[in-house]
This record gives sequence, structure tokens and C-alpha cells, in this order.
Amino acid sequence: MPLSPATREALRGVSTATLATALFKRGFHRQMIQDVRPLSPPKRSMVGEAVTLRYMPAREDLNRLDVFRDPSHPQRHAIEHCPAGAVFVIDSRRDARAASAGGILVSRLRARGAEGVVTDGGFRDAAEIAALDFPAYHQRPSAPTNLTLHHAIEANVPIGCGEAPVFPGDVMVGDADGVIVVPAHLADELAAEAVEMTAYEDFVLERVQAGASIVGLYPATDPASLTAFATWRAKHGR
Repeated sequence: MPLSPATREALRGVSTATLATALFKRGFHRQMIQDVRPLSPPKRSMVGEAVTLRYMPAREDLNRLDVFRDPSHPQRHAIEHCPAGAVFVIDSRRDARAASAGGILVSRLRARGAEGVVTDGGFRDAAEIAALDFPAYHQRPSAPTNLTLHHAIEANVPIGCGEAPVFPGDVMVGDADGVIVVPAHLADELAAEAVEMTAYEDFVLERVQAGASIVGLYPATDPASLTAFATWRAKHGR
């Protein structure tokens, strides 16, 4: 089922940390993409369904510059058909020695209305991408063309990105801490739970900053904590 506007907005209001805990409770341990960071501080959370691209190791006779003359080249074709609101996710085999993409391709994704882009490799033109006001996550800057090491083999297939499994349509959520993958069939359920968790965490933070002990408060093993939370929620409209 496509991501609903309500679930998208709910996920914007929760952290990847909270989602990681909710996923852990359901037995999911590897949904956080490892070793990726935003090129610029995010102004709001990135939320969108995954459109994927898979790279394999390059073979020199197949990875010449003239491959980009073919409009059906998997990298070019995937970018030109990435729908608005989607997050473009690239499996670069965690290899940042050559770029996954650069400023022009990321700008094209932005112009198409994509929600963001993620790679477990690196981007060239990193400073240019950082200035786009467009969520972009990578391992580190990398100047060489992707053709040096990466062969774009297929799009919109299951991939691994930073050791996390990503299936087309899974919901990607990115914030200042990184990017987490929410299985598509759990998106509505996790969004609702994470909103509740976030409200309680905000209550706890306020109490802790006022000097309260975490014992019985976090987690809420003392019934009095839940009573106080209910009062806090009513007061703050949460």
C-alpha cells in the first residue's frame, strides 16, 4: 500500500532513534544504514518510499564514458523515472573510492521532486550537493566518476545499502543521526507507535532536565510516571 500523507507526516515528527527501538522490539536489528551522514544539517526529516539502484564491480571494457549516451543506462534511466516524493537509494557496495553520483544527477532528482538520495558510497561535487537544500546522505566525498569502480546493473530491485536490506517501496527516514529503513508493511503501525513513544520521551526529557531521576521514569516502571504523563499530555495537547 502506498505511503499515506498522514503516515509520512507522522514519520517526519519522530527520530530514527525512536524508530530503531520500535523496530528492535519487533526483532529487526539491521535497519539502520551504516556509515552514512547528511551532507548538510537537515532542516526536517527525510521521509519517502525507496527507489533503488544497484551497482556491481566495474569491468573496464563495459564502463567507458560513452555508456551514458544510452538513455536506457540503468543509472540514467532510474533517475529520469524516479517519482516525486521517493528516496533514491544506491547500493555502492560501501565503496566510496569512486562517486555514486554527482551534483548534476542529484540536482535532477531534486527537480523531479524526489524526497532525497542515499548511498553507502560517496558523492562527487559534495559541496555543491550540500548547498542544494535537498536531503543527501553518503559515506564521504569522492571525486572519481562511478565508472571507475561501479557498474550500474539494475534499478528497483532489493539491495543492501550500508548493510541494511532495502526493498523497493520500503520507507526511508533520515535525520541528523542517519537513515533507517522501515519495511513498507509496517510503516503505518510504526509511525503510530513512534508518535506515542516520542510524546513520552519528550515528557521524560522535561522531567530529567528539571532534576528527576530516571528510575521508574525511563522506562515507566512506576505507575506514578504514567499518571504524571497523562496529566502532562492533557496540558500540552499531546
